Amino acid sequence: MVRICSAVYRPSAGVPTASARRVPVPPGQPVWGLRVNNPLAAWHRIVQTRDSSALEQLLADDVVFHSPVVHTPQPGKKLTAWYLSAALDVFVNESFRYVREVVGQSDAALEFETVIDGIKINGVDLIKWDAVGQIIEFKVLIRPLQAINAVHHRMAATLQPLRPRA
Repeated sequence: MVRICSAVYRPSAGVPTASARRVPVPPGQPVWGLRVNNPLAAWHRIVQTRDSSALEQLLADDVVFHSPVVHTPQPGKKLTAWYLSAALDVFVNESFRYVREVVGQSDAALEFETVIDGIKINGVDLIKWDAVGQIIEFKVLIRPLQAINAVHHRMAATLQPLRPRA
């Protein structure tokens, strides 16, 4: 038997969508209530609660983030958490939802839609994780061009006060 594709398609039904408000999580508890070895469930919980504190456990130390507006890869947990924390503030609103998932053994493509400043944004999160379930690569692709420009301006404004300290 030859396995051609190990991916599983999950339609939008049952895919968690984000809430526009933050949900408090008691200190010291994992935000997703699951082991790290289920990175997609952990990521969905982070998006659902808009609580970026769980990124510390979910991201590998050598994770690499690929931004749709920064031309070079951004290496390391601190930078990746910085970008993803800002993205939660910018992207995740009442209109944000994942509409499709294609999931493999160690990677996934999550298509999302949201509206920012009246512009409908369509994007994809490409996520890759290691054997223990920590994210080692996170790439964001968005369209159309007006969306990229809007995201660029909103992310810049959001990132400034969140700048990681050395």
